[in-house]
Amino acid sequence: MSQDPTDVDVLVVGGGQAGLAAGYYLRRAKLDSAILDASTVPGGAWQHYWDTLRLFSPAAYSSLPGRPMPHQAGQTYPDAAHVVGYLAEYEKRYELPVHRPVQVRTVENSDGDGLLVRTDSGSWRARALIMATGTWSRPFIPALPGRGSFAGRQVHTRGYRTAADFTGQRVVVVGGGNSGAQIAADLAGHAAAVRWTTLRPPRFLPDEIDGRALFEIATRRVTGDGPRISDLGDIVAVPPVREARDAGRLTAHPMFERMEPDAVVGEDGERWPCDAIIWCTGFRPALGPLTGLGLRGGGGRIPTDGTRALADARIHLLGYGDWTGPASATLIGVGRTARTAVNEIAGLLR
Repeated sequence: MSQDPTDVDVLVVGGGQAGLAAGYYLRRAKLDSAILDASTVPGGAWQHYWDTLRLFSPAAYSSLPGRPMPHQAGQTYPDAAHVVGYLAEYEKRYELPVHRPVQVRTVENSDGDGLLVRTDSGSWRARALIMATGTWSRPFIPALPGRGSFAGRQVHTRGYRTAADFTGQRVVVVGGGNSGAQIAADLAGHAAAVRWTTLRPPRFLPDEIDGRALFEIATRRVTGDGPRISDLGDIVAVPPVREARDAGRLTAHPMFERMEPDAVVGEDGERWPCDAIIWCTGFRPALGPLTGLGLRGGGGRIPTDGTRALADARIHLLGYGDWTGPASATLIGVGRTARTAVNEIAGLLR
């Protein structure tokens, strides 16, 4: 006999920074809730980042609601391990109802006006749902001619850990965003040669802009005031990136158009032999469990008003970037959209 579903007012799928911010506001709203996290330990995607990754902002400007991130000794910009410790302490401090490891399989309409969420360890029934799964589980690599024939190592950002793994190798880094710039800079001095390739010339933000300034810019954009971040640039010039750029070790080359077993080949036929390719080509939202609800619009994206799915007011998407709220994919920015989402859900349930 199957076990009856566990009933809650609000179910949060994902126990990273977005899920914890939602949990904080759900607790304050006194809504019965649970957070389902696929990971075995706290920390969200931060537990998987490469060793030298640093936040864009000092700890004081990288906090979730209610609890300032403590300073990391000897570091102006905290590393990923410090963030993992902070998130673990955060969920413990607020006694957030995190259940792990739980893999959510499907979200379906239940009897009445509820949602039935099926997982690998039982079912849940909720009156509203916050998807906070992020993107880490869905890395994107473009389909290029010859990619399957390349005999060297191919690693996505998701699998990059340390530059020492590529010591003495000729490495191509693909991607003109922050990850591409940071990893290309990280490899300098370890790899025998690094070729950074981008679809368009990289645009560095002014050196004085860090995560705090980005959040302030995003905040002004809520009311339509001031420039968009994308108007200013794409890459935050954190100290290692700035140092590599100023030393001439971070020069971008046009994107290659095809691959061979031991090289990449540009549009002009130039061949660059390499041993490894690191794809810093981004991620896609991990929203597979919602597939059966028919929420997607044109282009495959779920249309939203803020965080709320237009096709179903019971469902909110939190932490997927500007699509679901300015700066909502950042530690400092997700709190604002989490508060708004929980306020809307509380109003709906009342």
